[in-house]
Amino acid sequence: MDEPLTVLVAARDEEETIARTVARLRRAFPDAEVIVADDGSRDATADAAEDAGATVLRLRRLGKGQALSAAERAAPPGRLLLSDAELDGDLAALVNGRGDLVVAAFERRQGGGFGLAKRTARFLIRLRTGVDQREPLSGQRALSARVRAATFPLAPGFGCEVRMTIDAARAGLRVEEVTLPLRHRPTGRDLAGFVHRARQLADTLFAAGPLALNYRGRRLPLVGWTLAAHEPVVTAIGLADDLWSGEERGFRAHLRAARTTGVLKLLGIPAYALLRKRSVSAALLVGLAANALNQLDTRPGRALKAYLAVGLAVDAPLGIAVLLLPYDLREMAMLGDAGANSLGALLGLNSVDRLTGRGRWIAIGALAGLTIVGERMSLGALIERSHGRRCQLPGQRTDVRLGRHASRT
Repeated sequence: MDEPLTVLVAARDEEETIARTVARLRRAFPDAEVIVADDGSRDATADAAEDAGATVLRLRRLGKGQALSAAERAAPPGRLLLSDAELDGDLAALVNGRGDLVVAAFERRQGGGFGLAKRTARFLIRLRTGVDQREPLSGQRALSARVRAATFPLAPGFGCEVRMTIDAARAGLRVEEVTLPLRHRPTGRDLAGFVHRARQLADTLFAAGPLALNYRGRRLPLVGWTLAAHEPVVTAIGLADDLWSGEERGFRAHLRAARTTGVLKLLGIPAYALLRKRSVSAALLVGLAANALNQLDTRPGRALKAYLAVGLAVDAPLGIAVLLLPYDLREMAMLGDAGANSLGALLGLNSVDRLTGRGRWIAIGALAGLTIVGERMSLGALIERSHGRRCQLPGQRTDVRLGRHASRT
């Protein structure tokens, strides 16, 4: 007996098209539930989808990948069919395909730009899996239960399709493309079209790299590798921790385990600072600053805000932090150890140039105190507890949840 099928549609501001799309999907797949994830629409998309017979999730704006992940969590077990909200055409051939992941390739090209985003997506999939795809960005996909288990939660934003293909292929599942006479609303070679494709390109680049689960269970790109232009050595040390760290937390746990990526950071970052600045106090300051910022990276934007505040005072480079802050705040990306340690090291290195004698040792003492506190209780927990007390009304209870990277892929 075939597994049950659920159709997922992510939609934003599609009031004019969503009812036709839902009706078409319900006619083609009468036994399937159609779930529309309304991604913070500013119009009546959700109402139109509901009137057409879909189950609707009304979400704040999350982006395509996270909206589909929310819909998948609401779906019953079994196969999935993914469809864009403005699609016109029959997707039955996808469900009848022989692959575990069956992707629709449009028979005729409609609109589009100069192909940079698509070529980049093809290259990244081929680089990571050896699979060649004609339409790597197609949102029309049929997923077996095995693909569903291997790929959800999806990467955020418009990188979700590329990462889905990568995850399915790396799990040893069969990826197939089927050419279909489909139509959709094309993006043109105008400002809106180029902005859309630039966002698609950035999301694709991030999604093809390392990912981790944040404190909400959302799967986000670790974007700390972008700091390599400023601090390649510290970034490489932190990236090793992102990719291969174990369950150890805190200096004592890492030292007991002896051979961990945490020990590499504990020794490697101060050693690097010692080579650069020829000073033991500089090595201590840089190592402690890197650890302090890493301890703050447990909630969206917290480490970047701290970096920007201190960076203004010590004249640290701010550009990359400003660019990453919107992604971090919207939970579209995380710094990870590579990013947090690199930013902390930058603060430490710039502070060395501005603090001498007593001032440097006072900074070292303060950071050492934070490290000791962090060994006993997460700095993030202290901030959450303090914030909870400020916001708590008499008689209320505060539930504090700590954020850690739950897994890395």
